[in-house]
Amino acid sequence: MESREDLNSILPYLPLVMRSSTLFWPSQVVEALKAMARGPLHSRVDSGELLFLAISDLRHSLSLSNHHFAPSFPQGYALFFDELMSREESTKWFEEVVPALADLLLRFPSLLQTHYQTADIAHINGVNTGLRLLRSQEPGIVFLSQELIGALLGCSLFCLFPVTDRGVEHLPTINFDHLFASLYDNYNEKQENKIRCIIHYFERIFSHMPIGFVSFERKVLPLEHLPQCIPYPKAEFWSNSVIPLCCFEVQNSGLIEDQSSEALEVDFANKFIGGGALHRGCVQEEIRFMINPELIASMLFLPSMADNEAIEIIGAERFSSYTGYASSFHFTGDYVDKKDVDCFGRRKTRIIAIDALCSPRMRQYKQECLLRETNKAFCGFFAQSKYQQYKRLFPENGCSGAQLDQNIEDPIGRSRSNLLSHENASTSDETTEEKSVNQVIRNFEETGCESLGHEDNNVGIVTGNWGCGAFGGDPELKTIIQWLAASQVTRWILSQKWTVGDLWNMLVEYSYQKYKGKTDVGFFTWLLPSLFGHDAQMLDLPNTP
Repeated sequence: MESREDLNSILPYLPLVMRSSTLFWPSQVVEALKAMARGPLHSRVDSGELLFLAISDLRHSLSLSNHHFAPSFPQGYALFFDELMSREESTKWFEEVVPALADLLLRFPSLLQTHYQTADIAHINGVNTGLRLLRSQEPGIVFLSQELIGALLGCSLFCLFPVTDRGVEHLPTINFDHLFASLYDNYNEKQENKIRCIIHYFERIFSHMPIGFVSFERKVLPLEHLPQCIPYPKAEFWSNSVIPLCCFEVQNSGLIEDQSSEALEVDFANKFIGGGALHRGCVQEEIRFMINPELIASMLFLPSMADNEAIEIIGAERFSSYTGYASSFHFTGDYVDKKDVDCFGRRKTRIIAIDALCSPRMRQYKQECLLRETNKAFCGFFAQSKYQQYKRLFPENGCSGAQLDQNIEDPIGRSRSNLLSHENASTSDETTEEKSVNQVIRNFEETGCESLGHEDNNVGIVTGNWGCGAFGGDPELKTIIQWLAASQVTRWILSQKWTVGDLWNMLVEYSYQKYKGKTDVGFFTWLLPSLFGHDAQMLDLPNTP
């Protein structure tokens, strides 16, 4: 174990100790967790105030006393568990959930050890899937069992992760101290309801531990030409593209996570994955992280995204229902996720985290910003693993070819007639982790699955006002940018008149006029009259009488 590069990269950010190839808790932590696992009669942990004191003792045993937490964290714990929770909820939490959580944390070292052992056995397609720091500009994927994620989030709840050096690696917040401290510092219902989603997650997994997997991938468009990779496209790439535009469906209601068919679901991300999920934030990304709390695990090992990067998370289960948005966000109860699972044991929920420019104002109309945003979306939608099937569309100069080969198959294995939808504990000798991993390996051998990505048909992209709202982007501009990127990732309906290049060039012209103050109308208002004017011939559209 000591020689593992993956483990050594993440070990400084874990609360465990490694000696003689074995991961373990310090003995004082083991004794404290054993007491908590036996219930409040033995541990005397039966209130938020006493739970905080128990956590403080754990942190002291881990030499984390100098790793400061949010000042109002203890008061936040007491407020939520002793005042905001009903007596019935509090009794269940301290008599059932806390002991089960302590037991899971006792098993955390063995779960992690099993994770690395089975990562070596599975070694899907020769790709390392072990838990590690996925640094910027280093594409890679991590597979975690839902049980191991539960243990990681338990460490977050108890604020056991070392935090001193996380800023050096540009890692986001991972402990829950700010989440609870914010509740006390400036109480509001949305913060209480965010915490209720997290508490409900723990109640659910300890009533029935899920046995699936979640994958976390850093996707990179290299800034230089590398073998078997599509590089970061230049403006000429988009201008010369002859890929026809895909179909586009607009809905005036509904939520991305509620769409009925399988799709890539866009996370309007902060460059620090999760954004303000563990602070005061409560907009699109933060809400998704609350109702699908397994997404929070990404915040442990994924540093901030650069302009040429995106993050893809497959398999995160949804546990909570909700209403509202931002200040009106409200947890409304349990949610049973009925999504099918793939051959790797992941739910067919595929979340694409892409961060837009923040407060771009007029510079969003400059070509370099158009290029940045379009390439950001393209990186999220694109799969480098399908390079061999893409490369005939991407000549060496980084521009798409003049002709579209009719024989090229959809490189993602998707039929996207509507690609872009736009919307406003084990009792046996074998542990749950071991059983689920072994089943995935057997499924892999039996089904011959060859890709870490989905291979199902009819997979589209579901998105909305990415980069707008709090980020301040132009909604019409961002819509077209996502449409361009979605169309470019594969070949589309050949009967369409417009190509990606046509629309890119119109977008550049509009943005130039907007930036120079020559027009003050929205993109669609500017574009639509041109369909029936002198531009019709250029666009290969019939003249209108």
